[in-house]
Amino acid sequence: MWSIQLPDSWGEAYSRFCEVGIGRTFQTPSQVPVEENPTSPAGRFRSFSQNISQALGHIKDSDSKQNSHPFDLELCRVPAGVSASPYHAHSGQSELYLILSGSGKFRTPQGLTELTSGDAVFCAPGEPHQIINDGIEELVFYIIADNPVGETCYYPDSDKWGLPSNLNGPVLKGKAVDYFEGEE
Repeated sequence: MWSIQLPDSWGEAYSRFCEVGIGRTFQTPSQVPVEENPTSPAGRFRSFSQNISQALGHIKDSDSKQNSHPFDLELCRVPAGVSASPYHAHSGQSELYLILSGSGKFRTPQGLTELTSGDAVFCAPGEPHQIINDGIEELVFYIIADNPVGETCYYPDSDKWGLPSNLNGPVLKGKAVDYFEGEE
């Protein structure tokens, strides 16, 4: 994991990119629906996502490489007092987190690192990580991920695997279990 501080103007560059557009079908990000991700039974994990890649021509839930990009861009919002997802490690996926607003913590095997607006954090495949909003306002960030074929996800806190690594695939712990089992 590594992190840097981004200049305030990087968001302006993305806005300009959206105005110009590239590739196939183009929408503005505001035309892409905001979706609530599954909330854990005790409410410890909760987030909202906007798949910006759809605005750039990605077809949601398509397995075809013709309908996707070599990366996905998602805008994520995490309410105060919860985590975006359980502590996890991707088998082959790299992720870059760009923090837009709010504050929180980034959990790794080395401990907790403060997150604030303008921070960027990179996670290589196999590096366990978690974003925690321990602030008093919503934590908002972009995730840029390369989404390799055959991706799986390991959850160290509960010793289980997600196959494939999304909320719709089976989650295994010696047998199929619920996504949030053992997390709260």
